[in-house]
Amino acid sequence: MERICLSLLLISKALSVTAQFNGFNCDANFHSRFPAERDISVYCGVQTITLKINFCPVLFSGYTDTDLALNGRHGDAHCRGFINNNTFPTVVLFSISLSTLESCGNSLVVSSAQGANAYGNLSLVQIGNISGYIDTPDPPTIISYLPGLLYKFSCSYPLEYLVNNTQLASSAAAISVKDSNGTFVSTLSLLLYNDSSYVQQLAIPMAGLTLKTRVFAAVRATNLDRRWNVLMDYCYTTPSGNPNDDLRYDLFFGCDKDPQTTVFENGKSQMGRFSFEVFRFVKHKNQKMSTVFLHCVTKLCRADDCPMLMPICGRKKRRDVSEQGESNAASGNAVITAGPIITRSEETPMNNSQLAQLNSPLLRPDSVTSALISGIVILAVMSACFFILSLTLLKGRKPPPAALSGTRNPAFN
Repeated sequence: MERICLSLLLISKALSVTAQFNGFNCDANFHSRFPAERDISVYCGVQTITLKINFCPVLFSGYTDTDLALNGRHGDAHCRGFINNNTFPTVVLFSISLSTLESCGNSLVVSSAQGANAYGNLSLVQIGNISGYIDTPDPPTIISYLPGLLYKFSCSYPLEYLVNNTQLASSAAAISVKDSNGTFVSTLSLLLYNDSSYVQQLAIPMAGLTLKTRVFAAVRATNLDRRWNVLMDYCYTTPSGNPNDDLRYDLFFGCDKDPQTTVFENGKSQMGRFSFEVFRFVKHKNQKMSTVFLHCVTKLCRADDCPMLMPICGRKKRRDVSEQGESNAASGNAVITAGPIITRSEETPMNNSQLAQLNSPLLRPDSVTSALISGIVILAVMSACFFILSLTLLKGRKPPPAALSGTRNPAFN
């Protein structure tokens, strides 16, 4: 009799769980439990943060989708999620716009830390952390037999492009904590332009650019919340497309700047602008054209914070072009690349005999001048002698007597 009663109890419980999941893509064998860390997924996007919560454990705990809301805003329909029953298991989706993230009580905290970036340069790095939670409402009674559900989330955005830190906190309530990382690097681009109007992009001819041609470059942010400005931290060039190339030439970092480089705008808007004169790498001396790739380590900063992040002069050790890079691109740094910029050599083509003459010792400039003057003097003396001799010969020759006219006098006979 006891066995029959136990069997009936198990069957009734199974039927109640099945009825509880009825209409949703849930499996009673896997989802008859309270929520856990794996039940929340966080996607840190450029414009939105997307949260996915496994709805089946929420149902098992005795709640519905309308009981879940951001940061306790249960009375605001905009702060609730919506059901997606086209997946397995069924999920509740929350979409948080970065442009209006405070509207449902989410918080943005920007922290700063002094340290070296990926290339050993002293820099002040910022990290933006967006955090919040999703919970169920408290019952109006003194006691409750339902567990309180709490899902915590955060997205860390390196602003000089965090450490992935996931933990699960357990207490009397079912709590899930999920931290994730995002990046704004996909919104950044490095473009080259013809002139200071920054309207027409640079078109590099087949033969390459003439040396010392001025090129205008811009790091631009697109599809990014207007609260962020672009701050170019370090721009340099390499002969290859590899930003970690050991051979590099710095254009500017902080207060150190190449004499041919001019920075027009930095940290004041969503575009950083500068210009430089193209050159060639000496390693390309046996080639008709030289390739130059441009790279910029870029930060994003809030408009109020950008002045604090502007460079402090005299605190950076200049890199030599032959200095070995001590590390590859570390976590928390983004390098934007443009190129190749192709320059042509201005040297005149020479044949083998001319190259042989170039390899022989050259005459000193003063020796050539002396020989030329000596030749002119000798030529002048010879010309003078020839002129004097000509005059002498002309004086020695008298004109013949003129023929007499008239009749011969017979008396002279």
